[in-house]
Amino acid sequence: MMDAMAPAPQMSDVNDLPHFDVALQPPDLTPWLDGNTGVPGFTSFAATRSGPHVLIIGLIHGNEIAGAIAIDALLRAGIRPARGRLTLGFANLEAYAKFDPENPIASRFLDEDMNRVWDVATLEGPRDSRELARARALRAVIDSADWVLDLHSMLWPSDPLVLCGQGARGKALALRLGTPGLVVADSGHVGGRRLIDYPRFTAEQGDAASILVEAGQHWEAPTVTQMSATIEALLVHAGMIAPTTARLPPPRFAEVTRVVTATTGRFAFVRPFRGGEVIPSRHTLLAHDGSAEIRTPHDDCLLVMPSHRTGRGHTAVRLARFC
Repeated sequence: MMDAMAPAPQMSDVNDLPHFDVALQPPDLTPWLDGNTGVPGFTSFAATRSGPHVLIIGLIHGNEIAGAIAIDALLRAGIRPARGRLTLGFANLEAYAKFDPENPIASRFLDEDMNRVWDVATLEGPRDSRELARARALRAVIDSADWVLDLHSMLWPSDPLVLCGQGARGKALALRLGTPGLVVADSGHVGGRRLIDYPRFTAEQGDAASILVEAGQHWEAPTVTQMSATIEALLVHAGMIAPTTARLPPPRFAEVTRVVTATTGRFAFVRPFRGGEVIPSRHTLLAHDGSAEIRTPHDDCLLVMPSHRTGRGHTAVRLARFC
């Protein structure tokens, strides 16, 4: 797990984007590009014993290469499930192909954020983009999965966590895994629905569930380690592999009470907060959004993934309460 005391990138101002070192080597995904599912980049293995269909997906964002490393390692190790079906896949291959360690921010997506298009109206509507076309191609695989683990990392310093969205099944699945040690339920972003918000996983009827792990900062080795631990916990829970460690205690659970979306181009935190910080007192000043003040709505307010460079209309931070 990521060291909670790891230093933040040096910034002259909290809204200036600092230089981020890339400590990871992007893997060569050539052996996995064809796949065997009819969807390029997705490979599936079925056991003779019945069980759930688990989908592990990385590279929804093309610059989040830790997920590619974790999945590539599974494929190179020749993993096979003891029961059910295991599918491993890389989502935004076109953006990943443009990853440049000298400018690692640039390849998050090509046309639009692939993790903001997962509502049926968008997927089945007339609008088009390269990310949307790829999301439409992925639906056949996603619609066949029982449990989906979406691998992500973070730009700004933050403790690892699992986002379970608003679905009860996602919450239950995340709490069973035990790693990372924090599960957060939230309603997503005003900019569009994430994969974990896809109706298949949030509808009252049905059994499918999806969770999103934010495993640590982009481009750092501990982030890959956390992803691998979460993957292992899921595969153990699914009965696909034997456990190698003792079962972990249940994570802490928090619910988002407010999503702070920047309404101006002048959003600025009063200091460079770290994700996972707990602010003890209600009404503590966190940021200015133009002339408006952003303050904690309650005591013991958990800061979820504060973004220290936030454009108008984008999520700046989520504020949560432990349950």
